[in-house]
Amino acid sequence: MTESPVRIGVVGLGWVGQARHIPTISADPRFRLVGVADRNPDRIADFGHRRPDLRASCASTIAQIDWVDEVDAISVATAPMAHHDLVCEALARGLHVITEKPFAMSADEGRAMVAAAQLQDRRLAVVHNFQFAGSMQRLRKDMADGRLGAIRSLRAVQLGNPSRRLPTWYEDLPLGLFYDESPHLLYLLASLAGPLELARAVVVESRNGMATPDQIDGWFRAAGADYPITLSCNFVSTVSEWYLMVHGEAGLGIVDIFRDIYVLLPNDGGHATREVVRTSLAATWQHWWQHLVSGVPHILGRLRYGNDEVFRRFADAVRGDAARLAPIEGEAALRTLSLQHDIIVNADRVKP
Repeated sequence: MTESPVRIGVVGLGWVGQARHIPTISADPRFRLVGVADRNPDRIADFGHRRPDLRASCASTIAQIDWVDEVDAISVATAPMAHHDLVCEALARGLHVITEKPFAMSADEGRAMVAAAQLQDRRLAVVHNFQFAGSMQRLRKDMADGRLGAIRSLRAVQLGNPSRRLPTWYEDLPLGLFYDESPHLLYLLASLAGPLELARAVVVESRNGMATPDQIDGWFRAAGADYPITLSCNFVSTVSEWYLMVHGEAGLGIVDIFRDIYVLLPNDGGHATREVVRTSLAATWQHWWQHLVSGVPHILGRLRYGNDEVFRRFADAVRGDAARLAPIEGEAALRTLSLQHDIIVNADRVKP
């Protein structure tokens, strides 16, 4: 392995590029951030004033970027409609690429991206970051230590308030916001159960005629998993909350994805008063203690939600340790993408 920093540039100066990719890359000595690019000249001008140390290029393609021959890798933080063309163009130039989710706009596009990386012998990764968050690491440790006991079900729940900050382009996606946000829930379920296969899905269509449905529910199978695996997404909620729940014989593990909090609740047996109080106390002190642990970095802008580990693995893979890429490699991204399209194509549609 080489120890030289990976020279990298970021394409796309939307929220995720500026709030996640650039700060994470800038904080990691494995990288040297060379420049940024965006097709919007106002964004480029604004960013150039704030970060005069970086090259800033107004460009719509990789070829138009004036610093592109000075980097080893590209981080693609654009809207998903642009991923395929930018990724394939960068790979064709011999660059390594890490891209945001959703991986691509179709399974065919995803397969073409994976094939291009294999043809050029370049590393291709996707930002499936929450699987590396601190809360998920604590959940995995408790599962490995047997604190949850035999697993009885996995359940991911998403509640979304449509008034929160959302991308301007999400309604142009298949099933709208579901397409943009569901990769996180799907890869988290798969990270615990193994590769998922769709059993059934139900889409409750939007009562307002939007591409984003009111509700989506999915049921999945995984080899060797003899328990239910489910996903439930509601996009017209009054609150925004994302949870991953692992039900075991000995306890219930709950990951609060937005807050990066993990809570373990013991089996409450007969649900008598003593056991109910014990559950309340366990949930309360764990929640508020971890609120402090995760809340301070969040306020300081240092809570990365696993992005630091994603980019660390990408850098290690570019520098020679390709095995580090396995959970975020192109093939893993393609599995999640294909599962999304299985839901889109095969779901039962019902009116609200």
